[in-house]
Amino acid sequence: MEIRCLKNLEVFSNEKLQKINLFETATMFTDIYCLEPGQEQRAHSHADADKVYFVLEGTPEVLVGNELSEVESGSAVLAPAGIEHGVRNASATRCVLLVFMAPNPNRR
Repeated sequence: MEIRCLKNLEVFSNEKLQKINLFETATMFTDIYCLEPGQEQRAHSHADADKVYFVLEGTPEVLVGNELSEVESGSAVLAPAGIEHGVRNASATRCVLLVFMAPNPNRR
């Protein structure tokens, strides 16, 4: 059994958002995104993979398609395959997200 303590893995940088791999298999991956105020993951899409953003800390803005919403800690957002999505920390505090993606686009 693999167990990870997310708090021990968090890394922040003033340069850019940090993506920390939590688990990766042939069929999915899970990362932690750590964003300082003002940082973002630019809008993009994955033709054949769904993504879920789960907000652990902070209140980031999440874009899915044409919808942009500030998302509270404890909430999850689905970005279906083929739909543009991204996340931005427009707040004054750090944001931490758990990100799940399947199927794993890195393993095709």
